[in-house]
Amino acid sequence: MTTPAVPDSPRIPDAVHRRRWAILGVLMLSLLIVVLDNSILNVAIKTISTPAPTGLGATQSELEWAINAYTLVFAGLLFTAGLLGDRLGRKKVLLGGLVLFGTGSALAAWSGSPGELITFRAVMGLGAAFVMPATLAVLMNVFEREEQPKAIGIWAGGVGLAIAIGPITGGVLLDHFWWGSVFLINVPIVILALALMVWLVPDSRDPRPGRIDPVGVVLSVVGLVLLVYGIIKGGQLADFTDPQVLATIGAGLAVLVGFVVFEARSDHPSIDVRYFKNKVFSAAIAAIALVFFALMGVTFFSVFYTQSVRGYSPLQTGLLLLPLAAAQLIFAPRARLMVDRFGNRATTTAGMLIIAATLAAFATLEADTPIWILEVIFFLMGTGMAHIMTPTSVVIMQALPREKAGSASALSNTFRQVGGALGIAVLGSVLSTAYRTGIEDKLGALPADVRHTAGESIEATLGVAAKLGPQGQSLITPAHDAFLHAMHLTALCGAGVAVIGAVVVGLFLPGKVTARQESEEEQELVSAE
Repeated sequence: MTTPAVPDSPRIPDAVHRRRWAILGVLMLSLLIVVLDNSILNVAIKTISTPAPTGLGATQSELEWAINAYTLVFAGLLFTAGLLGDRLGRKKVLLGGLVLFGTGSALAAWSGSPGELITFRAVMGLGAAFVMPATLAVLMNVFEREEQPKAIGIWAGGVGLAIAIGPITGGVLLDHFWWGSVFLINVPIVILALALMVWLVPDSRDPRPGRIDPVGVVLSVVGLVLLVYGIIKGGQLADFTDPQVLATIGAGLAVLVGFVVFEARSDHPSIDVRYFKNKVFSAAIAAIALVFFALMGVTFFSVFYTQSVRGYSPLQTGLLLLPLAAAQLIFAPRARLMVDRFGNRATTTAGMLIIAATLAAFATLEADTPIWILEVIFFLMGTGMAHIMTPTSVVIMQALPREKAGSASALSNTFRQVGGALGIAVLGSVLSTAYRTGIEDKLGALPADVRHTAGESIEATLGVAAKLGPQGQSLITPAHDAFLHAMHLTALCGAGVAVIGAVVVGLFLPGKVTARQESEEEQELVSAE
């Protein structure tokens, strides 16, 4: 007669388990401000590009840097922030990140120049880097494995909520206050999130945390900044063969190659490249990077289409984005049901193909296209995104042991932010180059010192036209035509990237995974460590 085995005690304490949904709500509030900031800024970029006192008179390249300063610092420090959370405690890191983000928001609101705005956006990115991975890491430590897909789906739905609230909130604020209010609104949300987090959220950490890798951090940030700077500079000059552009892009690529080599040889890497031996894990990471590459670039130009070409106000532009957000809110929490029925591969491939189709549909939009067509495109785009983000997030988070939740979250968010930054840089440069090519022969009558600036973006052209008064009216139609042509070309480039993403996930993500297969994959990754 054998003694019955003592049942394993639950890994999550009862007190934490009982309030897990309240904790998820607090985590989503923290996530909300990080995503909200970028979605608000997307509506405000046209206002910021107008001359003082209405805006800051930022050029298109300065606008790209206002977005990318945040994104690059965010992406470059995410993994280190994840490791610090694993080492010091995720709650402590979350609280510190929120304080830093709130401080950066307040400073950004009172920026006196595009340069100051770019600097303070970088401070906000530093705070966000400590918030984002910690929210998902805490989630993985307060939900048991069987509830994690549902919780991640709701967490991903929070992104859709932020996409909905951000543009509308930004539009309302810009209708009644100055442009800086779109950053100042973050401060009360941060204060509320801090109070609730101190009260509800438990602390957790990795019992065997990794060492910090300062060399890896510096190499990754320097490499990304050089690469993105070179791409944006090429678009600004409309010449990617310029020696300065080629040298900067080449230096960025060289530093990033050095980063990968260093990480492969390090005994405490920022990014453990051995994780990428798992094809499923790598494909999920690639899917996230590629979809954000395409989407962030398109979001950047869609604001100029709705406001500069169609003449909608910031608030109306925010309302036009509602279908995209509604689709995410509806489908992100339910995407796991599609995965259960059809598997990760079919669900995510279908999502990627929907994204590719909607991006290609942007190439059909003209100045007088019925606006309901744009609304349908946005709804389908949100639907596709929901069926990519939830399945891939679950694959990534469950691929690593629970103790490495901070690392898994950081990897996911790093590649998402890098993909987004490169999307804005590359597709923004395609837009800028195509626009300058289309408008430059219409600017011949302008003084030489004005001609280059006027050709940089549609806002720059329309700004010069406004200053010229009646004489400038002849520039408006050519500016709209040149922008539409540039937008069509950029959208098709984004669609091509999404098709590549569909091929990647179609080849490497699993179909319907049985419990046994899932266990074997997890064991394979654990042994790879």
